[in-house]
Amino acid sequence: MMTETTTTTTTGTLRLGTRRSKLAMAQSGLVAQAVRDVTGRPVELVEITTYGDTSRESLASIGGTGVFVSALRDALLDGAVDFAVHSLKDLPTYGAEGLVLAAVPEREDPRDALVARDGLTFEQLPDGARVGTGSPRRAAQLNA
Repeated sequence: MMTETTTTTTTGTLRLGTRRSKLAMAQSGLVAQAVRDVTGRPVELVEITTYGDTSRESLASIGGTGVFVSALRDALLDGAVDFAVHSLKDLPTYGAEGLVLAAVPEREDPRDALVARDGLTFEQLPDGARVGTGSPRRAAQLNA
């Protein structure tokens, strides 16, 4: 996601909003380096805590969609950051007014992983097997 701000000059440091998790920081670090390489400008990672990061409630009970991205969206709209990196699977289906999905970087490893008892593959799971996931979109894919 990206938005225009009036707080950054064309030569100043770009502020990249990211969640604080190790995965988010690693992904944001890769994007920051790519932006530095292309623009020659410094990029500062701005760690942002989202409601989904601090809530102890289940994703289903707090709404799931948007709970990990709303604080990043707000930081963009308020001009606290110039752009943000976030997992596409967690973005709401419809974007926020004033923001655009500006880029989707190449994935380092596009695979998801299944850890199953007895070393079973997904195809070998018996009918009625229960698979746990925190992602509503992954749950929908499993149920399709």
